[in-house]
Amino acid sequence: MSCCRGQHESARCREKVRVLVLMGGPDAEREVSINSGTEVARALRASAAFEVEELLIDRPTAQELSRPRADVIFPVLHGPFGEGGPLQEILEQVGVPYVGCGPKAAALAIDKVATKATVAKAGVRTPSACELLPGVPLEIAPPIVIKPINDGSSVDLRICHTGAELASARAELEAKRGRLFAESFIKGREVTVGIIDGVVLPIIEILPAVAFYDYEAKYTRDDTKYILDPTFAPGVRETLITSTRLAWEAVGCRDIARADFMVDERGAWFLEINTMPGMTTHSLVPKAALHIGLPMPQLCARLVDCALSRENSARAPARFNDFASPSR
Repeated sequence: MSCCRGQHESARCREKVRVLVLMGGPDAEREVSINSGTEVARALRASAAFEVEELLIDRPTAQELSRPRADVIFPVLHGPFGEGGPLQEILEQVGVPYVGCGPKAAALAIDKVATKATVAKAGVRTPSACELLPGVPLEIAPPIVIKPINDGSSVDLRICHTGAELASARAELEAKRGRLFAESFIKGREVTVGIIDGVVLPIIEILPAVAFYDYEAKYTRDDTKYILDPTFAPGVRETLITSTRLAWEAVGCRDIARADFMVDERGAWFLEINTMPGMTTHSLVPKAALHIGLPMPQLCARLVDCALSRENSARAPARFNDFASPSR
C-alpha cells in the first residue's frame, strides 16, 4: 500500500495533500471541462485527506500555475490545448506532480491519425483512415466518418453515406476546423473501455437514442443507455481488453485513459484513445469504476496517488488489484 492510501502513513501524508484542480481552457469542450473539474473537486473534498483549490484557466503560463501552492495538479481539460500536449509542457515547467499523460503521449493521443498508425503497428485493428487535404480526392469510399484530427471524439463528427453528404460535410468543416480526417464507417455496437493505471475497467456498451453518440447524447441527454459488461461473441471481450492495453502502452499513457471501439460481425475496431476522459455525472470512466466498487471520491484519490507516486520512486503506485482484476 502506498503512503497516500488508507491511513496516509508517512509524515507528509499525515498533512492534507493540496490539490489544484484545473478546468476550462480554450478548447471546444470548455464547458464539459468545467463540469468535469467541478465533479473532481467535489469528489476530492469528500475526503479529509485533501485540501482542494479549483482554478478556471484559459491559456495559463507556468508562472500563473505556480502561484497556488499545490502538492499535486489535477488538470481536467479536454481538447488540443488542455489534453493534447501544450498544457502538459507548461506543467512540466511548473515542476509539480500532475495527473495524466506527459506531453509526448498527450500530443500523440490527440492526433487521431498518428494514434491509429501507432496502435496498428502494435497489432490493434482499426478502420482505414487518412487525413483530408484540401483539393485532394478521397480514396476511401462512403460510408465514412469525418471529424477533426485533434479534438474530442464527438466534436464536429459527421457520418457521410453518399458523395453529396461527403462534399457538404467537407466544405462545412474545412471552413472552420483546420485539419480533418476521414475514416471508414463501421456499423455496429459502440463500446468504450476505461483504464486506470494499467488496469482495464469493465466494458461499457453505449446505446444512444439518436442516430449516433454525438455531443448532446454524451453530455446533455438523459435517454442514452449504457450496458456494463455486455455480452459479445466469443473472443471479442478478450480482444477489447487486449487492444485497450496495447493502445495504452503504444501511446505511452499513464494514470487514466478511455479507448473507444466499434464492434461488428467481424469483431472489434479501435477508434481512438482519450487521455483525459470526461469526469462528469454522465461520463463513462466513473460509471465503470463505480461498477467495480470504486466511487468517484476513491477514483479521484487514486489518480492523485498515481501522480504522487512519480514524485518519489520509493513510493509504490496504487494498483487497484483489490478493485479490478486485470483479466476483466
